[in-house]
Amino acid sequence: MKKWLGRSLKHKLSLLIIVVALVPLLFLGIFSYNLAAGLTEEKAKISGMNTLRQLEAYLDTMVMDVENMSLFLIGHNGVQEYLKTPENNFVQQTTIINFLTNLAFSKNYIANIIIEPLGDKAPISFKSLVGSDFTDITDSIPNYYDQQPNWWSSVHQQWTFDGVRKVITLARPIRSTDKFKLIGKEQINLDQAVIAKQITQAVLEKSGFVLLLDEENRILAGPSDWETNRPLSHYYPDIGSFEGGSGFLDYGEGSDKKTILYKTMDSGNWKLVGIIPSEEYRSQNRYFLTLTAVAVSVAILFVIIFVIFLIQKITNPLSALTKFLKNTSPDEPMPAIPVKSIDEVGQLIVSYNKLSSRIVKLTDEVKWNESLKKEADMQALQIQMNPHFLYNTLSSIHWLALMNHDTKIAEMVGSLSDFLRFSLNNGQEYCSIEQEIIHVKNYVSIQSIRYPDKFKFQVNVEASIQEKFTLKLLLQPLVENAMLHGLLKRPGEGSISIDAKCDDQGIHFTVTDDGIGIAPERLNWLRTQLSEHPVAHEKERPTKGGYGLRNVHNRLVLHYGKEAGLIVDSTEGEGTRIMFTIPDSEDTVG
Repeated sequence: MKKWLGRSLKHKLSLLIIVVALVPLLFLGIFSYNLAAGLTEEKAKISGMNTLRQLEAYLDTMVMDVENMSLFLIGHNGVQEYLKTPENNFVQQTTIINFLTNLAFSKNYIANIIIEPLGDKAPISFKSLVGSDFTDITDSIPNYYDQQPNWWSSVHQQWTFDGVRKVITLARPIRSTDKFKLIGKEQINLDQAVIAKQITQAVLEKSGFVLLLDEENRILAGPSDWETNRPLSHYYPDIGSFEGGSGFLDYGEGSDKKTILYKTMDSGNWKLVGIIPSEEYRSQNRYFLTLTAVAVSVAILFVIIFVIFLIQKITNPLSALTKFLKNTSPDEPMPAIPVKSIDEVGQLIVSYNKLSSRIVKLTDEVKWNESLKKEADMQALQIQMNPHFLYNTLSSIHWLALMNHDTKIAEMVGSLSDFLRFSLNNGQEYCSIEQEIIHVKNYVSIQSIRYPDKFKFQVNVEASIQEKFTLKLLLQPLVENAMLHGLLKRPGEGSISIDAKCDDQGIHFTVTDDGIGIAPERLNWLRTQLSEHPVAHEKERPTKGGYGLRNVHNRLVLHYGKEAGLIVDSTEGEGTRIMFTIPDSEDTVG
């Protein structure tokens, strides 16, 4: 394979373009399939939640109707009078039975309504009650109705003359309307078969189904093969809890994986749970997989054919050019090659023909440039000697001043000599903090002779950091700026101080003066210059006359990063403070 690729540019280009084209196609196919699969599942979830909402609306209406009916029964005068009297009254019983019958008329989900007096009086129901396995919550929690107004039971059986049926009961106490004293109980029995019919008619894909659970996640209604009053965990162990009012979760893995949707009803604590087997998604996803595979295969075949045709068109002129050059003698002048096309390959041949005609001329230019380079090297050597000549001249002036007992001139010339020597520093960019401070003191010494009694200078540098290294010529331009633009423009004597200290974040330098300060507009402009693209700005507006604030800022940013840039703080009429921080790392230690 390696030998096959190395022998021909055509092979390399063909393989490269095919791979470059096929990889996106394959990823597009995979992405499209996953997107379609995700949309299928999302669509099923949305449809399932809509189904649960429709069931919730039906059940909420039924529950609210039953609860309103129970409140109506409590306040009914006939019910109140019957429960308050200790004797049985057949007329009252008949009236109440007729009333209950009319109340439950046309409501197919009501299986029975029972009014149960206290004491020995017989209960009243509109369907004659033969037996029931109903157990009230007060048998286990005697004080339940002190905290709750009513209670929904689980599924239980009830026997009447119509037969046996499963019911769900709303039970609540009946208290007298005048003294609020307990005088009886009422039960409204819902036909579980009617609720289960509504639940089983709900459609969730093809094989999905819906369950109705009570507040303890026991099954109230569902498919016929699901046993009521069983907890959901009996069928789905380790299913976990339902968090929030609604949502979905995945249960199981592989082919047994199921999507479980749930929604807690607004009235009561019942939950509607929809279960969709993942096989429903797979049956739809297989169609998308087949469609995607066919589309990608056709696209791959088309790409391969098109790439081979395109590479042939591109490489044939190059192959002819290679063959022509291969047969040309290197010792003879390069002959012109005929141009057969105007595309990039044709332009390449035209350029080659032009190149061959200029070879002699370029050879002469190379020879001429070599001679110019030697001359430039000689001039650079001469220029390199000039600083040494300057140092020697300043040293002679220094000794002449000392011989004439002119200490001011001697001090000024000595400081200037040290200042220039440090500035050049043999091209080195870094120095110790101690050397940087000495360089600033030389500058201050020269300026103090030029401007006597105009300023005071103070340095506060921790001894532990004086041997650490930093970029040179950082502090002197800041002191010069403070002197020229701050102190010399104010009346009387001013002061300049340099403070340097070290902590975990780095070495912090501060140059402070009590000069005239900076006007707010000028300060905002200066901060903008230091914050927005300092290097590009520097190229657009070069600084004249040595180092300025922007030069120092740009050098700090280029060597130490944006966090090391200058921070300017000034108050007009009070003074200026300029700060910067360099990292205290191995790079700053000598």
